[in-house]
Amino acid sequence: MGRDEHRHAKGKKKHKLPQTPKNQKTDGIDVEFSEELADHEDMQALKRSKAADRRANLRKQ
Repeated sequence: MGRDEHRHAKGKKKHKLPQTPKNQKTDGIDVEFSEELADHEDMQALKRSKAADRRANLRKQ
């Protein structure tokens, strides 16, 4: 018995399924909306999005 014979996955699938099905994925494009029609949750989501963008940009630098 060789050294690496136990490392091979003999009965396992070699192709793994993606975590999210293709029909549930979004394109990642944000939809613009009118601030007059926005409610409190929309404004909170906008603030969280801007804060996340700032953190991502700081991490890149």
